Amino acid sequence: MCGIVGAIAERNVVEILLEGLRRLEYRGYDSAGVALLSNNGDYSQVRRTGKVNELANAIDAKNGMGNVGIAHTRWATHGGVTENNAHPHVSKDRISVVHNGIIENYQALREELKAQGYSIDTDTDTETIAHTVHSLLATSGSLLAAVQNAVKKFHGAYGTVVMDREDPSRLIVARSGSPLVIGLGIGENFIASDQMALLPVTRRFIYLEEGDVAEITRREVKIYDAYGQPVERGVVESNINHDAGDKGGYRHYMLKEIYEQPTVVRNGLQGRINDSGLVSGIFGEGADELLAKVKHVQIIACGTSYHAGMTARYWLEQYANVSCNVEIASEFRYRKSVVHPNSLLLTISQSGETADTLAALRLAKELGYMASLTVCNVESSSLVRESDMAFMTKAGAEIGVASTKAFTTQLTAFLLLTIALGEKNGMSAADKEMILSGLHSLPSKIEETLTLAKSIEVLAEEFSDKNHSLFLGRGEQYPIAMEGALKLKEISYIHAEAYASGELKHGPLALIDEKMPVIVVAPNNELLEKLKSNVEEVRARGGIMYVFADKNANFKSDETMRVINVPNCNEAIAPIVYTLPLQLLSYYVALIKGTDVDQPRNLAKSVTVE
Repeated sequence: MCGIVGAIAERNVVEILLEGLRRLEYRGYDSAGVALLSNNGDYSQVRRTGKVNELANAIDAKNGMGNVGIAHTRWATHGGVTENNAHPHVSKDRISVVHNGIIENYQALREELKAQGYSIDTDTDTETIAHTVHSLLATSGSLLAAVQNAVKKFHGAYGTVVMDREDPSRLIVARSGSPLVIGLGIGENFIASDQMALLPVTRRFIYLEEGDVAEITRREVKIYDAYGQPVERGVVESNINHDAGDKGGYRHYMLKEIYEQPTVVRNGLQGRINDSGLVSGIFGEGADELLAKVKHVQIIACGTSYHAGMTARYWLEQYANVSCNVEIASEFRYRKSVVHPNSLLLTISQSGETADTLAALRLAKELGYMASLTVCNVESSSLVRESDMAFMTKAGAEIGVASTKAFTTQLTAFLLLTIALGEKNGMSAADKEMILSGLHSLPSKIEETLTLAKSIEVLAEEFSDKNHSLFLGRGEQYPIAMEGALKLKEISYIHAEAYASGELKHGPLALIDEKMPVIVVAPNNELLEKLKSNVEEVRARGGIMYVFADKNANFKSDETMRVINVPNCNEAIAPIVYTLPLQLLSYYVALIKGTDVDQPRNLAKSVTVE
């Protein structure tokens, strides 16, 4: 969601701030702003709705410059998309603030601040941060102490950076629930909500922990924990390619990331499997002994990661003989649940900063789970740091808001986990060999499936006038149908729903007519004949079907059915393989609809608020 960049240096930091914001555009936003302060006390602020380039043009027009600055891209929560609501927010022409997260008690703070004579000029919760810090400045003795006292008043989540117009020598940052990373330079330092923003200027990072407040000057970083005590946080050297966000000749990041899937899946398997099974220790030190005790898995996730978890449940129960529940993180947090004996909590997140999932992990630690494991794509993330075990998907930077390669690498990780748990719970030799064989062939099967792109592009033309669609799948293909529907609605804005195909006769058949496309995933498995019966139910009611089928499934194209044959693959990897055509379909339909593929409206890449 919202992005933060800050810098303090001897040089002009404008371009550093703007380039940082550009590198955070993938997170989703609707306005942007910057506040600049020079060593001689000159101050300027520019805010704009729309894209970062519009902000950059406005700064150029004003010849903006500063040695200290804070910048922000806002994804609207409190208050509409207006220049007045854009960050930074300022109190009494002195304290400037940028903020990610939500201050839940902002209404009560507003009333308190009004009583003190502060004017509330925006619809945002963030404005209360600036006024609260300013109100405490006179009695606190320093900007650091004012921020430390202010955060005690805030309920909710915040990653915030505070700048004082009367003191260009420092920035104060505070983190609770919303990530912040400090970038270390030579005679200059930086702050951001994501290290991607700072990779052009530094490779050395400090990740703030929950409750930390830090004072950043050009030559020094001092960090204090939630109790106000000085603490040391380790310096991490990043080896991420700072050009990971380049499109590489592709029209969109999403298409690039779809075509990266053979490579990232291959990377995710390398050094983790061999001809006989799993390489020991791939889930971390001591994980093999811990996993041997697991008798139940509770999966917590959101969005695409939730669909990955639903697929994993089929595998864990069918092959590993381990019971499994899957729950949306935001629901898990707010209901009473029963913890099974010897239960493993498994969280899934591309970013590792998903607010609801992170909060669910923290809650679960109080509930008595045996251990926690996260499947994640960002090694430095909060979920990885706070979980007992972590399995990195190695998907690389994913810029497109609609997740593609993160999903397939998550599924690949769950097949490895299925073997790891299955070996301890009586998995048959035949099932283990089938999964291993499938994994070894998976990168080449993905490459083969991607050759269907031209056929799918032609098929997508039939969706130009469509506003609704249904996706059908059975068994472990049902969550794949759900993921396909999510992708289509995310980037083409076509209303899409997914159903287990056996549920058609329990209501959705009422929607079927010649205007309702029905997309079916049809691998050649034991449920194929049942699925064919469901397809006939649609055909009998005049529906037009788009079937992605195994070439041996014997589906034939006719006036009511468009069939695209998917490469034959074994049962274990079929959910991953059948994901690819649905990704391509959503992409090409979005092109026809003329939507913003990489940054669809109202959505954000990293959802760091409830």
